[in-house]
Amino acid sequence: MAAVAALIYSVIAGGLSAIPVIGGLCSLFVGLPVAYGFTIVMLGVCRGKDIDFGVLFEGFQDYGRIFVTMLLQTVYTVLWSLLLVIPGIIKSYSYAMTSFILKDEPEMKNNAAIEKSMAMMEGNKMKLFMLDLSFIGWAILCIFTFGIGFLFLQPYVAISRAAFYEDLKAQQGGNVEVNVEVNVEI
Repeated sequence: MAAVAALIYSVIAGGLSAIPVIGGLCSLFVGLPVAYGFTIVMLGVCRGKDIDFGVLFEGFQDYGRIFVTMLLQTVYTVLWSLLLVIPGIIKSYSYAMTSFILKDEPEMKNNAAIEKSMAMMEGNKMKLFMLDLSFIGWAILCIFTFGIGFLFLQPYVAISRAAFYEDLKAQQGGNVEVNVEVNVEI
C-alpha cells in the first residue's frame, strides 16, 4: 500500500514538474496538497489504519488551510535558506511536523500549526536529522536499482517520520505550549 501511494505521489509530483512553463505553478497548486496527503497516508499506515487511496487527495478537502500552511512553510524555509543553506536546513527541521499537526488538529490555522511544530521540535531537530541521516546508505543502494528502490525507501522514510511524530506527541503528552510571540533567531 505504502509503495503504491509513493508511486502515485511521485507520478503526480514528477509529472506536473515536467510540464514546460506552467508545470511549476501546477506543481505548486496541486503538489503541496498531494504532498500533505502522502504524509497523511503514511501517518495512517504508522497508526495501523486501513487506508484507501482517496486519503492521498485529502489535502483538497480543506484546500485553503492546507495550501496556505504548506506554502508558508515552504516560503519560510526558502527565506531562511537565503541567509545560508544551514539556517534553511535547521528551520526545515523545525517545520517538519506541520503536516501531522494539521491532520491531528483540523481547527488549527496556518502559522499556529507551524509554531506548534517549532515548539515540538525544540531540542529534537538533531534527533530527526540523525534519523534522516540513517537512510543515506539505503538511498545510495537505491541508485544502483536505477531509482526503483526509492519506491520502497520513500514510504519507509515517511513512515519513520510519522513514527517520530507519534513519539514526540507521546513524550509531550499531546500538549505543546505555543508561544505566539514572533522571535527571530539568528
